[in-house]
Amino acid sequence: MARILVTTDYLRPGDAVDVYLREHGHETVHEPMTKRRTEEELVALLDGIEGALIANEPMTAAVLSRAETLRAVVRTGVGYDSVDVAAADRLGISVSNLPGINANAVAEYTIGLMLDASRHLVALASGVAEGRWPRTDGHELRGSTLGLVGFGATARAVVPLARAFGMTILCFSSVDDDVPGVEFVELDVLLGRSDVVSLHCALNDATRGLIGARTLALMKPSALLVNTARGPIVDESALADAVRAGRIAGAALDVTAVEPLPADSVLRGIDGITVYSHMAGQTAEAREAAGREGAIELVAALKGKPRFRVDA
Repeated sequence: MARILVTTDYLRPGDAVDVYLREHGHETVHEPMTKRRTEEELVALLDGIEGALIANEPMTAAVLSRAETLRAVVRTGVGYDSVDVAAADRLGISVSNLPGINANAVAEYTIGLMLDASRHLVALASGVAEGRWPRTDGHELRGSTLGLVGFGATARAVVPLARAFGMTILCFSSVDDDVPGVEFVELDVLLGRSDVVSLHCALNDATRGLIGARTLALMKPSALLVNTARGPIVDESALADAVRAGRIAGAALDVTAVEPLPADSVLRGIDGITVYSHMAGQTAEAREAAGREGAIELVAALKGKPRFRVDA
């Protein structure tokens, strides 16, 4: 029997995930992540824990080195940039994610952000709520060009939705696939031709700050940026400057470098930038799938047979 820490906030004692883990002989400890924990708090939670089903806690080398009994970590999502995988590997701790688990949810949400940014939906509704009757023209998605940065499961799920809207689709990716209706181009070409640029790449050394002053300058003044990937892919100060100066039309951001968004963030108070609360993958269906598959993966990992172990 292993003691398992569960920090994903929508997983609860007595739910299907909890029952599954207990039926496989494990003891569960639920400590939902509702705010950023300190290193000491996280180390204390991991005391005596062998498996962890986690949200996006900062599982740093310092934390992992003090988690003496930990053998397996599973992220109930796709991104795992909060885990020091190299350190985990050195310590003999397996780390898994759930690739593609929320692709449909994020793809639909991506289209929603495009519609909001192009038709000013949030701003119009807010204006009515404030007692005004705003009349602001927008732009149709049909006939426009969508640039996908990255081509994982989510971007692939966006393609048929965007094609249904009549969009032309470009993609920049390290994997040059032969996909009907998708033209693979270099990043600078994509930025110059796209009316909407949507980010779907992982956060790593190559993508951190990828969208900054230089790359933003390549975009059309009428272009929109959508980010449902990771906040640090975008240089937020450069983005704020670009939108404020009219060098691009705006941005719809589900993720930011620091979450929740700080009161003094440079992204606040800029017409054209709308920030959401990292909810792209959070549907009832995606949560159910992530919980179920996360539990299955953790049980397998504790047996030394993870299906989705990530490389350092």
